[in-house]
Amino acid sequence: MKRLLIVRHAKSSWDFPHLSDFERPLNNRGKRDVPDMAQRLAKTSLKPQLLVSSPANRALTTAKGFASQLGFSSGEIIQNKEHYHASSRELRALIREFDDRYDFIMMFGHNPGLTYLINELSGVQLDNLPTCAICGIEFEIDSWQEVKRGTGKKFYYDFPKS
Repeated sequence: MKRLLIVRHAKSSWDFPHLSDFERPLNNRGKRDVPDMAQRLAKTSLKPQLLVSSPANRALTTAKGFASQLGFSSGEIIQNKEHYHASSRELRALIREFDDRYDFIMMFGHNPGLTYLINELSGVQLDNLPTCAICGIEFEIDSWQEVKRGTGKKFYYDFPKS
């Protein structure tokens, strides 16, 4: 069995028009939501083996906040530039490349790709994955290469306003 926790970056700030989309930081709400959501997850029995993130500032900052609560160093986060604004199809291709040594991976990224990914993998009909939300999908497979549409089942879902 393979398990995947999908996390949309926390709420980002638009207060710095000179920054590129890639560089945008978290806003105050995002800065509050990250430790709250990370602590909620840390209180569960869900312990990923690997963290993978888009290198965009808002996604990586979110990943680092979760890492500290889950016992990872920020240096252990795998940054993958292909996660930045990837489509669901591109994200599925990236997932199929995950190392099979890991059965439980947590990935941080962006909408709309993540919402579409969750819907396509699990059959859930989510309108929008909220910022800093976490969705867990499990697969009755032995290799990440077997991940495709409809092969997953949602096992966890939480978001800041729940």
